[in-house]
Amino acid sequence: MKVLVPVKRVIDYNVKVRVKADGSGVDLANVKMSMNPFDEISVEQAIRLKEAGQADEVIAVSVGVKQSQETLRTALAMGADRAILVVATDDVHQDIEPLAVAKILKGIVDEEQPGLVLCGKQAIDNDMNATGQMLSALMGWSQATFASEVEVAGDKAKVTREVDGGLQTIEVSMPTVVTVDLRLNEPRYASLPNIMKAKKKPMDEKTPADYGVDVSPRLEVTGTTEPATRAAGIKVASVDELIAKLKEAGTV
Repeated sequence: MKVLVPVKRVIDYNVKVRVKADGSGVDLANVKMSMNPFDEISVEQAIRLKEAGQADEVIAVSVGVKQSQETLRTALAMGADRAILVVATDDVHQDIEPLAVAKILKGIVDEEQPGLVLCGKQAIDNDMNATGQMLSALMGWSQATFASEVEVAGDKAKVTREVDGGLQTIEVSMPTVVTVDLRLNEPRYASLPNIMKAKKKPMDEKTPADYGVDVSPRLEVTGTTEPATRAAGIKVASVDELIAKLKEAGTV
């Protein structure tokens, strides 16, 4: 069984995001970029399936700018077997929308015929949480989202999902699309020997036109603003004064 793992290049989660002075978007100049943390978890899970003998090949895929090859090399260093880079734009500020990504992934799935697609549940830059679900709909495959545990057995997969009320366990038919949550696993660090080996692993470069997909944006960002700064607090001398202040604020 092949496992396909889409990965996205995003601002590193340790970096404080800055908004451009004109409010047109996020400032990416001289900013450290890395693999989306949820995608790291999906890569790790795919590698674990291969190590357990349940998968034969792990294919990492990225859709975006040419610099995304660095993200794919990270996936290869972690243990993926090969990579596919779809260069969809030259502008690092253009975010390829989920539907376009899903259509491109459908083209890749049609070519590669994997038995499982493992996605991060969302990207930390746009928080869309949509690509996996859209791919499932386009393919007509079963889906399991927010996975905190995945067990593959033959033509079925048992997935434990994190939902508002706790945990939900479902069984889905293969092939399937699974989007993973934070508590599924702890991603490994790529060792130096594996980083060197990753440079020799195959990486195919494609374009959206190869899959007949138009990536022109359908959404327009009209403005980007910083979150509101925290207001200064006040001190009260007694519980009665606290209650009075809360009543004034309308919180009680």
